[in-house]
Amino acid sequence: MRSTRRSFLLLPAALGAAACWPLAAHADSRDTQPIRLVVPFGAGGVADLTARVVGKAMASQLGQPVVVDNRPGAGGVVAGTMVASAAPDGLTLLLMSNGTAVSEGLFQKLPFDTRKDFAPISLLGYFDLAIVVPEASPLRSLADLVAAAKARPGGLNIGTVNVGSTQHLSAELFKSRAGIDVQVVPFNGTPAVVTALRSGQIDAAVEILSPVMPQITGKALRAIAVMGERRNPALPNVPTAAEGAGLKGFDVRSWNALAAPGKTPRERVDRLNRAVRAALASAEVQQQLATLNVQPRAGTPEELAALLDSEIRRWSGVIAAAGIPRQ
Repeated sequence: MRSTRRSFLLLPAALGAAACWPLAAHADSRDTQPIRLVVPFGAGGVADLTARVVGKAMASQLGQPVVVDNRPGAGGVVAGTMVASAAPDGLTLLLMSNGTAVSEGLFQKLPFDTRKDFAPISLLGYFDLAIVVPEASPLRSLADLVAAAKARPGGLNIGTVNVGSTQHLSAELFKSRAGIDVQVVPFNGTPAVVTALRSGQIDAAVEILSPVMPQITGKALRAIAVMGERRNPALPNVPTAAEGAGLKGFDVRSWNALAAPGKTPRERVDRLNRAVRAALASAEVQQQLATLNVQPRAGTPEELAALLDSEIRRWSGVIAAAGIPRQ
């Protein structure tokens, strides 16, 4: 009788433990599975390397692997579609960029809703674009470029990579804000832009700073302006476009961020946000990003959502004003 009564008293505790066990097992399983970070660019570029640096540090914070999955093509639509349709469990993430915002205005119809089908997690950082000329160019400053363009309407050529790229649209925005008539000439990649510059086929170029820094430090090219709101730490003597051409408030930078599928629970988003913040606070990560000319910047999901909204509005306006047909 005593044994039966003891078993009866222990039964509620046993049932409680059994009821909690599946939940604990589920949580443990989800928090140890690999996270797939889908990058809409090829391996070796600034965005890919940023994803790998931050992903490795996040893995240490979370105690689970972060695996980069490069899915370039179609203006980020391939990568975006993969993440938008993935399970909202925090195990599939998208490396967002200003290219994500550009696609909203560049394509007639996307297979996802950029604002609704992604849950913003955090900004990762900004990286500068620069206006560069050949080292031997008579254009010694951005003011020189603007003056030459006004003296010879339609006579100057500014090279960029592909139509609809951040570099191409930034050149179009600069052209509009500076009130100059220049030809924006797209090429199929940075090497082709550099070759055209060095051979004199084009007068200047707009390019992300990191891939042309070796040409700048090697004295083959010269940066006459950066396009962000502040001077770049790697080029402290190079003015901003706002300084060099008197373009008040001009601020164009590329950026990367992380997002999850749209219905990811807020607690999963917050867990990932904390990991991003801790990763970007690391001195080692900051040093690695500095070599890529990336300025780390964490933020809240709400701040990233607001940035995405503002970038969609801005680049959609630039695309329309430049007469670039929707694809």
